[in-house]
Amino acid sequence: MRALVLGGAALALALSSADATTLREALVKTYGSSPVLGSARAKLRSIDEGVPLAKAQSRLQVAGTVGLTQSTDGIASLDNGGRVLTGGVNLSYPLFQGGRVRNQINAAEARVVAGRSDLRSAEGNLFTQAVAAYMNVIRDQAIVELNTSQVHVLETNLRASKDRFAVGDLTRTDVAQSDARLSLARSALATAQGQLTASRESYRQVVGEWPDHLEQPPALPSLPTNPDDAVKVALDNSPAIQSITANSQAASYDVSTQRAAKLPVFSVTGGSSYNDYMGTRAQSAGLPKGTPGLDETVGQSRIGVSMSVPLYQGGLVGAKVRQAQEIEAATREQAIDVERQIIANTRGSFATYVAAGEAIVAYERAVSANELALQGTQAENSAGTRTVLDVLNAQQELLNSRVQLVSAQRDQYVAGFALLNAMGRAEASALNLEGGALYDPLANYKRVRNKANDWSEDAKYKPLGTHTSGPTPIDPDVQPVAPPADLVDPPEPLPPDPGLPPTPRP
Repeated sequence: MRALVLGGAALALALSSADATTLREALVKTYGSSPVLGSARAKLRSIDEGVPLAKAQSRLQVAGTVGLTQSTDGIASLDNGGRVLTGGVNLSYPLFQGGRVRNQINAAEARVVAGRSDLRSAEGNLFTQAVAAYMNVIRDQAIVELNTSQVHVLETNLRASKDRFAVGDLTRTDVAQSDARLSLARSALATAQGQLTASRESYRQVVGEWPDHLEQPPALPSLPTNPDDAVKVALDNSPAIQSITANSQAASYDVSTQRAAKLPVFSVTGGSSYNDYMGTRAQSAGLPKGTPGLDETVGQSRIGVSMSVPLYQGGLVGAKVRQAQEIEAATREQAIDVERQIIANTRGSFATYVAAGEAIVAYERAVSANELALQGTQAENSAGTRTVLDVLNAQQELLNSRVQLVSAQRDQYVAGFALLNAMGRAEASALNLEGGALYDPLANYKRVRNKANDWSEDAKYKPLGTHTSGPTPIDPDVQPVAPPADLVDPPEPLPPDPGLPPTPRP
């Protein structure tokens, strides 16, 4: 249990052995198969598309039209005979839009930065959950082992108590106390086994596979020696702070975008049209059929400059500007709130880490003292100066101190990793995982930022997450808690207790 020694210079997660999973392997598996990360990455890719969406509004717009018109003398009559086939191409290129597009692009770029920070947060939070799930399994395995050992010890005690009772060395009360304590130990073992199964299921949910055998974790990197240093690192490096800062910048650009609706818009327009009267030009012009000198096809091209000046829009622009200003105000308040959360989380994780370390020292001393106390109580019981109940109590206190030691070791490791996460040092790039290439959030951004093809699409997405719906493996650590056959009491009552005097009659 004392192998969980914390501290060190780097998170050098050890390579796995043939029959055990290391913490490094668990994190690599989590990184490569988690639906949480797959969803976060897809969300970031959708945010990347905000940049080409904004840029599209500054590019040439081309539209084509085709139509066929038939003139009639009535709803159901085609006696007039005039018809025309029309086609055209219209072009528009914006020259000035009041800064709207520029600010939309800037806002989209800022939101991409925020999205990358959110992905870092998702990685750090997921790895913190994976570490907690890993340590929970190790803790609960140790607690099951301790309770199993306690049951075996108490079974031996009960056998010895029954043997001594048979020769008149102990009373029925001593046997009953041993039996009761064994029953409680079996109950505690069953509870510990249930908790171990629940922890293993939580591990499978986060990591994506069943934890057969887990190695003890490596040492954590060196952590700050005081909470102020930890807070300074967190404020400088926290992805949550970087995300809300970028979102505040985007909200500021949104205000400028809405203000641009008050300004005129200049555009270059052009186009070409084609009309084919299909031999009915005279009828279409209201002239006698067969009138000479009429061309059946007419084409026309045009180019010009247009200006649209908003004079009054019913208060729409003012409302949108005020709305954007309030959203910006909200993000600025959120930035302060996020900063408070980061400070609180950092100081809380630091305090938990330090407290758990102090608890480990105290529980280690308690285990040593209880081991000595148990030995002394057993010796004194053999000499007749201590009762069986004293021995049982000493055994229970030793078990309790060992369980508390294991729990404190788990708490310190998880709190230390949570402190790394609060400081922005728990994502994949900071952990130096060696399970293949890391996801590059810049790759998709560079791929799409300047795309101008209306027919461009991505292939159908294949989920990253793996399913965990397979059968649960047989858990050797979780077995039915049944008493041995030789400890099952017979149905008939016990013989009279030779160690007790007869009860006097009134």
